[in-house]
Amino acid sequence: MTSFSEQLKNEVEPIWRRIFDHPFLKEIKDGTLPEETFRQYLIQDYLYLEGFGRTVALALAKAPDSQTFQDLALRVMTPVERPLHQKLFAAAGLSIADAENSVQSPANKAYVDHMLQTASLHGLGPTAAALLPCPWTYHLLKDEVGQSEHPLYGQWTRFYVEGLLEGSVEAWRGFVDKTAKRAGKLELEAMRQAFLSSSRYEYMFWDAAYNRQQWPV
Repeated sequence: MTSFSEQLKNEVEPIWRRIFDHPFLKEIKDGTLPEETFRQYLIQDYLYLEGFGRTVALALAKAPDSQTFQDLALRVMTPVERPLHQKLFAAAGLSIADAENSVQSPANKAYVDHMLQTASLHGLGPTAAALLPCPWTYHLLKDEVGQSEHPLYGQWTRFYVEGLLEGSVEAWRGFVDKTAKRAGKLELEAMRQAFLSSSRYEYMFWDAAYNRQQWPV
């Protein structure tokens, strides 16, 4: 029987295909992406991951039992991509202060607000569904993009090629599927909508990074 998370993935396949075919990722692979574009992406990704972490912390309060609480606590204490950022910032000539003094792009802010709102208004199922598309699509970059030979971008792709997000994907899929088994119709639909919206925001995040999106005023 197909799991609920797999059903969600199948539904958003057209959106994820647009993500994997985005020129940002194509140019990462062949090394032609302007480095200034990549630097702005790194800054926005750093800011996004803070919002992701805050959402995970809110998810912890939604745990329905002690085992789920312990499993979620591991997610709170596992900032998998932070060491990667520190390494890439140095290689790209950036500092953490550069990121912390920057402003979230409109797409980035909308994405983070969506996750935080979902966590504030709903239970663990929709919250986990809102969080899942990010690590899952990034994990699949190992197959969809592969290793770049560019000296900077190769450090970035290697993280995903080596499968370092596999545990994160398994954990969040587990939270989604476990909740779905006991969820009613309304909660399942809330999970579906949360997953769908986050998948759309994933595409918008890449597109905003590629176009170096700024606030118009």
